[in-house]
Amino acid sequence: MNQKITIVIPVYNSAKFLHKTLKAVDDQRKASNWDLELVLVEDGSPDNSFEVIEKLAQQYSYIKAVKLSRNFGHQIAVKTGLSYATGDYIAIIDDDLQDPPSLLPRFFAELEKGFEVAYGIRKNRKEGEVKKTAYKVFYRILNSISDTKIPIDSGDFCVMTKNVKEKMLTLNEQNPYLRGIRAWVGFKQIGLEYERSGRIEGESGYSLKKLIKIAKDGIFSFSSIPLQIITLLGNLGLVISILFSVFTIFRYFNNEIEVAGYTTMIILLLFFSSLILVSLGIIGEYIYRIYNEVRNRPYTIIEKTVNI
Repeated sequence: MNQKITIVIPVYNSAKFLHKTLKAVDDQRKASNWDLELVLVEDGSPDNSFEVIEKLAQQYSYIKAVKLSRNFGHQIAVKTGLSYATGDYIAIIDDDLQDPPSLLPRFFAELEKGFEVAYGIRKNRKEGEVKKTAYKVFYRILNSISDTKIPIDSGDFCVMTKNVKEKMLTLNEQNPYLRGIRAWVGFKQIGLEYERSGRIEGESGYSLKKLIKIAKDGIFSFSSIPLQIITLLGNLGLVISILFSVFTIFRYFNNEIEVAGYTTMIILLLFFSSLILVSLGIIGEYIYRIYNEVRNRPYTIIEKTVNI
């Protein structure tokens, strides 16, 4: 394979084991004889990850590194890395060897066959049952409500051609959901099953809050269903109010109306107030995203670079 290879790795809190990841990359580079460019994006880690990257860059001359001014999140870090990638074929892997570099030749082989994207489908995850179930449920819900069909059980681990990378970067979204954008741009794509490894060390940088944010980015960026739910809630409320009105009129003509009516009023008040608050919350989520885009802030700030 004569193509130039770029591997993009977002780095967060990885100072203790990053050398193992880079050794695995270098071993595969030698085995496959790659013309390699390695783009490391340090996403505002609380540890000394960037200092480790600077030392590793002296050992591996093909490293390009970017330090973000703060923690902007995994998706922004990957997007930043893609913007610095110059290879003909680009791969995205994590820094913890859950997506080992040894898998990449199999994926690059699909690009050689004419595919523009080859993405990984996780056959087995080395995580707790609760987390695995949550991922499984979310991917299926997103796939069922999304306007763009996003492959089930696929993450950011993939390889793509330079053409796809450039098309993805034309979507300058403030809250990117990259696997959704990857599906949205189209082209000839193929999913390959693989068994995801456990982390080599440490804990995942994905807190519950970050996972919820990514889930929201996926849903609100690629589905109009939440807005349609407001209409359904409004229709539900209308049906209930009509039925209750008919019931009340029936009781009136049968002299069954009680003067108090406290319980009924409280139940109706709480029900319709809840509908209003849910609807406002959904609308507010879309308005916030519109506002975020209209401000036109840069999606990230670069503090420092190496070999760029």
